[in-house]
Amino acid sequence: MGSELVIMPVIVGAVFGVFYLYFSTRNKERLALIEKGVDASIFMKGKGQTAPIWKVLILNTSLLLMGIGIGVFIASLLESYTSLDEEAVYPATIFLMAGVGLFIGFNKTKDLDKE
Repeated sequence: MGSELVIMPVIVGAVFGVFYLYFSTRNKERLALIEKGVDASIFMKGKGQTAPIWKVLILNTSLLLMGIGIGVFIASLLESYTSLDEEAVYPATIFLMAGVGLFIGFNKTKDLDKE
């Protein structure tokens, strides 16, 4: 009964630990570079060349939703015209087409970064 009370602090502690390690390590790396006299411009590489995050989110979300819609449509066709089981066809085609949509979105995002 007491395990419910332990789960939430463990999750919060894990998230805090990840962020703490990330920021403390980044700070130590930068301090070491400053001590060695290395130019800090390596941290600014690629900052101005990436596509805005809202474009990437809209592109990937739209392609994901289109993939899910196409997956439902294909599953409906497969169920109607074949003897495949409905319980297996729908999840399989939805996940397959959603994955295809995300893969296309990944490739389109790389094209956005090149522009």
